[in-house]
Amino acid sequence: MNVSFKPFVPSGTVKAPPSKSDVHRAIICAALSGGKCTISPVALSEDIKATIRCVESLGAVTNIDKEVLTVDGSRMFENKEAQLDCSESGSTLRFMIPVAAAGGVTATFTGKGRLPERPIGIYAEALPKAGVEFSCDSGLPLTISGQLKGGVFKIPGDISSQFISGLLFALPLLKRDSDIVLTSPIQSVGYINMTIRTMEQFGIEVDATDTGWHVRGQQHYIPSDYTTDGDWSQAAFYMVSGAIGGEITVDGVNTNSAQGDRKIAELLREFGAEVIQDASSVTVKKSALSAIEIDAKNIPDLVPVLAVCAAFARGTTKIINAERLRIKESDRLKTTAELLKSLGAKVTEQSGGLEIEGIRQLDGGSVNGYNDHRIVMSAAVCAACCKGEITCTDALSINKSYPDFYRDYNSVGGKAELRE
Repeated sequence: MNVSFKPFVPSGTVKAPPSKSDVHRAIICAALSGGKCTISPVALSEDIKATIRCVESLGAVTNIDKEVLTVDGSRMFENKEAQLDCSESGSTLRFMIPVAAAGGVTATFTGKGRLPERPIGIYAEALPKAGVEFSCDSGLPLTISGQLKGGVFKIPGDISSQFISGLLFALPLLKRDSDIVLTSPIQSVGYINMTIRTMEQFGIEVDATDTGWHVRGQQHYIPSDYTTDGDWSQAAFYMVSGAIGGEITVDGVNTNSAQGDRKIAELLREFGAEVIQDASSVTVKKSALSAIEIDAKNIPDLVPVLAVCAAFARGTTKIINAERLRIKESDRLKTTAELLKSLGAKVTEQSGGLEIEGIRQLDGGSVNGYNDHRIVMSAAVCAACCKGEITCTDALSINKSYPDFYRDYNSVGGKAELRE
């Protein structure tokens, strides 16, 4: 399925969808609580469906009514053998491996797309030292068995924060206290802070140390009704549309959110856009934009859409510390560069980043979506400052994170049309 994006002037107000990152975390904490919890609002993206399937495979019972998800964790870990289908969700896989191990479950993890190629070697090295056996040829399928035991877990901080979050979920359930010790500088620390904040709302304490985190064993998750944040990483697509082509207000975004991607507001101000914020909304108006330097160490998901903004900023924008984008749903440094160059932008791909020379307007044309939701949505943003129509492949990849994107995009002036 392809999608066409016609040139448009962004205008109006859109509500940010629920934060996918927040919902993942709340589902896991709710399932571990041993009781009944509600989580709202929830949007059933493919990644969220994967996490729901996995906690159900371990014994939890869930029900969705409109945007309210009920999770009953009273039978969690009753299933001591389980198949966990993670689909294409890296968060689901990396969060659920330690969780299943903490429950003493013999679990087989499967996935599709690029997920079987994405790194899990950190666990393959750390968890067997703590009582968990790994069985896999390379990547997925992966089978684990045994009972995770507390202790010291030495983990690099510069591969993916998801490994640290996965351990944080699991370690309070163990008999012994545990320490996570970082062996390299941390990246995407905002996602770890989000994990800790969510755990705290379910009654779990995590203590920061000079080298990482200390987690006391024999803690108990407490059932809680949880309200999710609006998603700053998805709001960024509309915000950049406003900055390059019109004026858009995004409602439902918390300025005090633990999401690191709330930095998009600050970065757009640096570019020169007019950004007006209050406690729960942000408005972005088109202005003359100038190039900046962006350190992507803690905001990797923003890079594709920030690169779109940079394509219309006078001068040369540099994006650095983005090496980890090569192991996402696509090699996002390569695919972001190819997207923009296909439309007439001037982009140089580097080993750990991008250089983008700003121009006044893109041409339009045919682009590859690379089965990557963030590439397809970035193509949609390009149409706000394009001479001609854009046709993009892999239109339905947006279902991975934001199934209502085309509806919401069209509500603020966008002209997206699905085509066979």
